[in-house]
Amino acid sequence: MSSPVVVVDGLRVVRGGTAVLDGLDVTVEAGVTGLLGPSGCGKSTLLRSVVGVQRVAGGTVTVLGSPAGSPSLRTRVGYLTQSSSVYDDLSVTENLRFFARVLGRPVRVVDETVELVDLGRHRDQVVGRLSGGQRSRVGLAAALLGDPELLVLDEPTVGLDPVLRRDLWAVFHRLAADGKVLLISSHVMDEAERCDRLLLMRDGAIIAHDSPAEVKRATGTDSVEDAFLALVVPREGRGATSSTSEDQR
Repeated sequence: MSSPVVVVDGLRVVRGGTAVLDGLDVTVEAGVTGLLGPSGCGKSTLLRSVVGVQRVAGGTVTVLGSPAGSPSLRTRVGYLTQSSSVYDDLSVTENLRFFARVLGRPVRVVDETVELVDLGRHRDQVVGRLSGGQRSRVGLAAALLGDPELLVLDEPTVGLDPVLRRDLWAVFHRLAADGKVLLISSHVMDEAERCDRLLLMRDGAIIAHDSPAEVKRATGTDSVEDAFLALVVPREGRGATSSTSEDQR
């Protein structure tokens, strides 16, 4: 894809009388884009705006050539929220069959999707009895049922141990290799190295947008975490406020 998949132009979101995002401009291209920043900086608000479930006060968000939230994007965009979006008292297969019916997808896609996220051995297990990493993959499978072109994943690896995080990122890169576009948020800086491009966010603003290598080169640092700090300290030195509160995410 040569043109941007997502175009955010002058996005403004106000919550509780405070502008959480104020005139934000950003684009998302093909591959795996990581949206990284501390909790409360506005990552989830931006992702909800991309999906089209966030009330906005101004600006536009265009996704795959259509306004965010358009009915035509229903199966073209998959969304994984931080909170569980599947039913704990149903098995993996029962969950996915339910969501397939909601999306109007044939039953055969359930088995295909279970294999895609490497849950074949757990297809008949009740979701509430699965590990954290397995539960995350069930949610990812649900987001994949519509065969979306864009996957928007809100902190999908939060709370997982390093091995489970590694396994889930392997799934993400397999999806990207198959042509999916992924926008993934995280507050764990070491995940930045796993991305093709980065959006570093602070106080509702994008402070860097480039490949991990270029972000490090531009700041003269050896890690994305150090690059982030190098970008943030001058901003705070000029009197920038701290991150917005957790309830403004």
